[in-house]
Amino acid sequence: MSTPVEQIKAKLDIVELIKGYVALTPAGKNFKGLCPFHKEKSPSFMVSPERQSWHCFGCNLGGDLFSFLMRFENIEFPEALRMLADRTGVELRRLNPAEYKVTGLLYDLQNLAKKFFQIQLAQSAIPRKYLEERGLLPETIATFELGWAPAESDPLTVHLLNAGYSLEDLIRAGLTLKSERGMAFDRFRGRIMFPLHNHLGKPVGFTGRILPQLDTGQTGKYVNSPETPIFNKSKLLYGFWKSKDTIRETGSVFLVEGQMDFLMSYQAGVRQVVAASGTALTADHLTALRRLADKLLLSFDSDEAGWRAGERAIDLAEQLDWNVQVVTLGGYKDPAEAAQANPESLRAALAQARPAMAVYFEHYLGTGRGLDYRDRDNLKKLRIVLGKLKNMASAVERNRWLMELAKLTALGEKVLIEEMERIETAATIERLTPVAEDGSSGSAARKFTRWELLTQDLLALARGSSAGDINPNYLAPGYREVFDLLRSGQSKSTDLVLDELVGLIVLKSRDPQPGEIELLKQEMRKEYVREERKRLTLAIRNAEARGNYAELEAALADLGKLEQV
Repeated sequence: MSTPVEQIKAKLDIVELIKGYVALTPAGKNFKGLCPFHKEKSPSFMVSPERQSWHCFGCNLGGDLFSFLMRFENIEFPEALRMLADRTGVELRRLNPAEYKVTGLLYDLQNLAKKFFQIQLAQSAIPRKYLEERGLLPETIATFELGWAPAESDPLTVHLLNAGYSLEDLIRAGLTLKSERGMAFDRFRGRIMFPLHNHLGKPVGFTGRILPQLDTGQTGKYVNSPETPIFNKSKLLYGFWKSKDTIRETGSVFLVEGQMDFLMSYQAGVRQVVAASGTALTADHLTALRRLADKLLLSFDSDEAGWRAGERAIDLAEQLDWNVQVVTLGGYKDPAEAAQANPESLRAALAQARPAMAVYFEHYLGTGRGLDYRDRDNLKKLRIVLGKLKNMASAVERNRWLMELAKLTALGEKVLIEEMERIETAATIERLTPVAEDGSSGSAARKFTRWELLTQDLLALARGSSAGDINPNYLAPGYREVFDLLRSGQSKSTDLVLDELVGLIVLKSRDPQPGEIELLKQEMRKEYVREERKRLTLAIRNAEARGNYAELEAALADLGKLEQV
């Protein structure tokens, strides 16, 4: 019996799937469009119905329909599998009932709990008044499905038990707790409920904020759902399901601390906003966002704890090569307060965001020039700033800010570099392309040489009768097998590396312009001569150094023949 992945691929055409996300136009046997994963004006994104694959020749990403959906929706393979199974009618529950027990049932319970909390909010004036006083409009409350957990012991538990669910399932979903005496009661009581949605908009957990009138100080202001098979707080970002398209379009993201900061910013028209939910910012959060944007906007709460949290976020983001900008909110405590007082002021603050390094310079060094760096306290502050610079992933940006720091401190760049090299920084975060559970990872973002690109273009245009006119000796290294496979009429290979190259060439296939193939042959031959000349020149030097005159004569002879090519 075929696997669910095979069944889905058999039922779903990749062109039809991608057309739901990207405007595609015919390009010979393939389709082309503007890449959704990077900004471009000329289409370099190609889809092959023949191979059921896609590739962008601008950012060099590619893969199958699963890898496209995973990258576009920012989801993991199991979520993509479930999403496409629903679309194609492939029944995963029947194929794997154990998996449904763990995940499908949890999704159902979170959704029922969300609806219960929404009904309770609609019937409760006091929590509605609190949300109104915080500045939230009814449409915002409805859009993000806010609710209310009554200040009673077990109304949600009783509701779900009456619906036929077991107490064990409610405990597993994180909705019900059990006392030492065996009494069951609701985890969330007397709290404003913020559903936590995954990237597809499904509720997977909750954050509950105690209503101020009920806050005795004996419980936390916020209570979060525990982690479950469908909720990983180190990966989930609050509101991302609503803001991801704007983040992708603008190439920027405004990262805030809490749900109210998110909701008020979103309501104020700042739609490229997300919030870390119930946890400190993690590398997983930033890595997920980095797929969609390159500019990170941060604001600090106006206290020491806010500065420390913001500083940690900047340092983590700089390691991941973000363009980090700091948003200054004036006299407002946080984005929620700024948005409530004046939505326009929040939008203006984002437009006037400053580079993080400039903020660091100001915070630690002030004007800089008046400081005596022989003083240990001043030297310590300078070293902190140098540590921030050393932490940056981009050598170009690091050099730029070193030049600025030299101007600010009146210290030489060489001196600053020497001091910086002595400073230890946190280990650079390892960034790996995840492999999907079906074994597909999409093509790696590797750079091709000019010789390889010319070879690919020539083979793509000459997939017909002209292929026999190509001299295989002039092909870039590693392409002889590709040439033989395409000449035999095939378009797939069991060798994964070879198949990836074949896929790129198939996606480039089109009808050649007059004289285009001959021009490519000439250019490819030039690259062959250039690379051979480099190789033979090196061989001559090595032979001379070793005194091996036989090798020297042979290399000189080959170089003479090369000049006649």
